[in-house]
Amino acid sequence: MLRSLVDTRPSARRAGAASYGDMKKLETELARSIEGEVRFDAGSRALYATDASNYRQVPIGVVIPRTVEDVVTTVRLCWQYGAPVLSRGGGTSLCGQCCNVAVVMDFSKYLNKVIEIDRDAKTARVQPGCVLDDLRDAAGKVGLTFAPDPATHTHNTLGGMIGNNSCGPHSVMGGETVHNVIELDILTYDGERMTVGETSDSLLHEILAQPGRRGDIYDQLQKLRDRYTDEIRRRFPQIPRRVSGYNLEALLPEHGFNVARALVGSESTCVVILEAKLRLLDKPAASSLVVLGYKDVYEAGDHVPEVMKHKPIALEGMDDRLIGDMKAVHLHPENVELLPKGGGWLLVEFGGNSKEDSDDKARAMMDALSKVENPPSMKLYDDPPVEKNIWKVRESGLGATAHVPNQKLTWEGWEDSSVPPENLGKYLRALRALFEKYGYMCDLYGHFGQGCVHTRIDFDLETAPGIAKFRDFLHEAAHLVTSLHGSISGEHGDGQSKAELLPIMFGDELMQAFREFKRIWDPQGKMNPGKVIDAYRADENLRIGTEYDPPPVKVHFHYPDDNGNFPRALLRCVGVGECRKKSGTMCPSYMATGEEMHATRGRARLLFEMLQGSAIHGGWKEPAVHEALDLCLSCKGCKGECPVNVDMATWKAEFMAHYYDGKMRPPAAYAFGLIDRWAKLASHMPSAANFLTHARPFSTLAKKIVGIAPQREITRFAAQPFTHWFRSHERRADGRKVILWPDTFNNYFHPDVAIAAVEVLEHAGCRVEIPRMHLCCGRPLYEFGMLERAKAYLQRIMDALADDIHGSTPIIGLEPACVSVFRDELPNLFPYSEQAMRLSGQVQLLSEFLERDDIDFSVPALQRKAVVHAHCHHKSILHTDAEMSVLQKLKLDVHMPDSGCCGMAGSYGFVKEKYDVSMACGERVLLPTVRAAAQDTLLIADGFSCREQIAQTTGREALHLAQVLRMALHQ
Repeated sequence: MLRSLVDTRPSARRAGAASYGDMKKLETELARSIEGEVRFDAGSRALYATDASNYRQVPIGVVIPRTVEDVVTTVRLCWQYGAPVLSRGGGTSLCGQCCNVAVVMDFSKYLNKVIEIDRDAKTARVQPGCVLDDLRDAAGKVGLTFAPDPATHTHNTLGGMIGNNSCGPHSVMGGETVHNVIELDILTYDGERMTVGETSDSLLHEILAQPGRRGDIYDQLQKLRDRYTDEIRRRFPQIPRRVSGYNLEALLPEHGFNVARALVGSESTCVVILEAKLRLLDKPAASSLVVLGYKDVYEAGDHVPEVMKHKPIALEGMDDRLIGDMKAVHLHPENVELLPKGGGWLLVEFGGNSKEDSDDKARAMMDALSKVENPPSMKLYDDPPVEKNIWKVRESGLGATAHVPNQKLTWEGWEDSSVPPENLGKYLRALRALFEKYGYMCDLYGHFGQGCVHTRIDFDLETAPGIAKFRDFLHEAAHLVTSLHGSISGEHGDGQSKAELLPIMFGDELMQAFREFKRIWDPQGKMNPGKVIDAYRADENLRIGTEYDPPPVKVHFHYPDDNGNFPRALLRCVGVGECRKKSGTMCPSYMATGEEMHATRGRARLLFEMLQGSAIHGGWKEPAVHEALDLCLSCKGCKGECPVNVDMATWKAEFMAHYYDGKMRPPAAYAFGLIDRWAKLASHMPSAANFLTHARPFSTLAKKIVGIAPQREITRFAAQPFTHWFRSHERRADGRKVILWPDTFNNYFHPDVAIAAVEVLEHAGCRVEIPRMHLCCGRPLYEFGMLERAKAYLQRIMDALADDIHGSTPIIGLEPACVSVFRDELPNLFPYSEQAMRLSGQVQLLSEFLERDDIDFSVPALQRKAVVHAHCHHKSILHTDAEMSVLQKLKLDVHMPDSGCCGMAGSYGFVKEKYDVSMACGERVLLPTVRAAAQDTLLIADGFSCREQIAQTTGREALHLAQVLRMALHQ
């Protein structure tokens, strides 16, 4: 066994930046020589210290190249100074191949273009930082697609896919990435640039006749191939998914001496990829999805070969434990109910020239399967939205298994093994038995059509015995999978986590061939060293490990989903990078800037490093963390969309509270954070307040003092607050009692919204009341970390409304950001207060209240077109089902664009330093959509800040749902 080999001490191999000479001079020369960005500061290095794996290595520095010439210059200077180099795309690698003590080149910010789509040749040319979905979208416009589609397709890059030889569900249709690469424009560490691809005999002779490095490389590759041809043919498993090792098969004569494909999957250990020419396939015009239910996942695995006879374009599998964990974390529970009866499932997708064609293929399979012994339960889904929801169940594997309540954290490490599909059922049974032998609990799912199995395992990576057990397991699992003629990696590559296992799969002779292959390209060993070949052990450089010991920290929030443990909460981020996508709500600041530090993942990683204290040293006062968090819009999109529900808005509020402890906040914090106080004061003299905030030079001075962008107009105070109007309003004396929450924004700035809500609620048979005293939920306080004050505000509410809380009086909120305080922050600040739990459950949006079964509410149809923009908190925390149901009853022709965050985000968009990001968020989708809408189209936005962004940048007025409902009542 390997237990005695485990070294839990800091390894001598963990070279730091200081080991590579004068890196300060390298930084200076890089900054002077390239157009791109050079970042050797502690914060940037901490930001890139890990990927989506279990490993962590702080880089020498980070370069963000703008041009290919920048890349060439960077590599040349690194060669001169002896600094290792690592190419990085989306940073989603699971095996440690994307972190190293090297100069990291991040291609994703600038070198991210689709250069060309050739419809006739069915090819594409892309830069390495191009996101897969950008290519698929461009190709889709001419009826083509790129077949490999990993779960990270919204944000992974083609350079990373080529580096890892990525796959995905539709590799069934078009193979691994290696099968879809035609040519690569590459650069070696010593500066040789060349285009490589398939090499005919005549071309090979021509290259060999040329003097210089290129001819020498090809000469050595030919000799390597000739030496090892027999062993390559003998030891490489002939299976659909083999991602382990270097692709030496591509050099064999039967594969055309394809140097490009030989480099696919080399994980930045051999060359830098500058450009790629890729194969595209015809995109199926239609698809149909069938789900097959079996007694268990093992039986499902047994039937894969039978299902594959019907030539689906995707075949995925999952077990009942995955479904159980999805329910435990409340992930897509409504979609789980769509599955047919069973304890293991196969998701089978067919493509066709039409829906009828794909349905016919699906039904033919179902007919054939109905005649086999013990046929599965079967369900054909003909509704595209439902099909999409079913796929969400399978794609939720990571989110469902990483942080399950009352269970241990799970990790990658043996997450993508593969076997011949005919051996899948046998492998699944043996793998489960091995898990049970080691006491590991995990779910099983994956790309079953190609024999690839995904899982996350509850390894103990914090204690020496646990780490030794982890390594023992890896070796035993490697022997198991190879005994069934499988591959250690079927999708994610080797990196560090599986590199030490390669001899088990390939033997000593091919391991020597791999070393020689790397040496041909990288004789100095500076390309991503310590990965794949001559690699670190699986137990070195662990991000956690026996040295993981974050200091105990006193925090304001209680983090009930993480047992009150803030450091443990930070481990939620597993680095999958979903926050780098360009759709949905998460993450607006990343969409605006393209900066890793402005993505949820980047911020989470900096907070992790802050507690570690080795890469950055400022603790709660760390400037790098403040810089990253300051541009967070607190949209809560991550809590709703991150697979593991990272809650960056809460983490930001927590950090800001500690960061400003003992020192003054900027003026904007007091101007906007205490807006309820200033608004109440201004309500006594609204005309005077408006004069001072709008008439020059007073308005100019006010903006300058507070730090408001000159392009912004300070919102005008209403002539009369809603609460003043309400007290003189002739109220309904009968009906069900409800409390309408007069939030600061709709009370002092937009009272017509609250007035409309009163009319709607009274029409619904309610007796409307409001609190007898000035109360505020304190939403603006969280942005600036004023958490003690925020907690006092909430306690005051619970005291003032005690009788109504005990009496379960419904409390109707109009501002989504305020309602989310009661639903989200209140339980987190008062986790042990029954009164807080009661209050949290009683506060509802207007739409939620109107959709209750015990409310008799009807409204005439409006029958108009409407553009609807939902507030971020509405989408992420409260959900829009009730809102959409009410709008449907109005018979509105609703268009709800994927507009993400409006960019105003409370005070955010007013602040001078954040104005550009605010506008970039708004201009991405929302504002162009508003400008393009016809004048008679209703614009609906419940969020005060959303309406302000629309008004100040388009001149259009957006209405609250309450105003729209009143409009319907009055027509």
